[in-house]
Amino acid sequence: MTEKTTHFGNQTIPEEEKAGRVHGVFTSVASKYDVMNDVMSVGIHRAWKDAMMDWLAPRDGQRLLDVAGGTGDIAFRFLGRAPGASAVVCDLTEGMLTAGRTRAEAEKMADRLDWVVGDAMALPFESNSFDVYTISFGIRNVTRPQDALAEAYRVLKPGGRLMVLEFSQLPNPGMQKLYDLYSFNVIPRMGQIIANDRDSYQYLVESIRKFPDQETFAAMIRDAGFGQVKYRNLTMGVAALHSGWKI
Repeated sequence: MTEKTTHFGNQTIPEEEKAGRVHGVFTSVASKYDVMNDVMSVGIHRAWKDAMMDWLAPRDGQRLLDVAGGTGDIAFRFLGRAPGASAVVCDLTEGMLTAGRTRAEAEKMADRLDWVVGDAMALPFESNSFDVYTISFGIRNVTRPQDALAEAYRVLKPGGRLMVLEFSQLPNPGMQKLYDLYSFNVIPRMGQIIANDRDSYQYLVESIRKFPDQETFAAMIRDAGFGQVKYRNLTMGVAALHSGWKI
């Protein structure tokens, strides 16, 4: 039987190896992850996450599941806008969650937040149990993104909302070339200087280029069963927000 393969950056590897390798990357960068996000995006990732919240419009009483939620950046924003909401952060990497718990205690949000180690492709939650599902800069690291989208559909309540924030493709080829030059030449060096880890950031850059473009990913969301699927480009398409509803 032919072995199933997937991408790990520019490498082709057996599917069963990817989760372990991704776990290794994020265990390595956990303590410097938030700092590196600021440096890599010149702080723009904060504006992208605020744009995500603007479109999401969190409401009191909602229950959020933030998958690949790492240190809790999205969950904190969600709860900040809806003090009567609750959130679960689910991530494959214990080290990322540990860093997030420390932040939650410092920001006095610990009582509204749960932290769960789990796999996006096999979520440890009951069906129809969340109002909102978010995944931010995480789905490109999943071995089979279509399986993760199917799980998102399963755990959302009818009428629930999916929102994905992910790096994407610039529609202008010239701008894409300039962006690639920056990504491949600057970001791995930053990773070496700030996190003492060039290889992990080389993978992160390569994984962005392997991710489907906006229209292709929108079609994948529809294939998972979601309706009213739309997307918005951020910073000319460097990142994109995709939204869908479990109708």
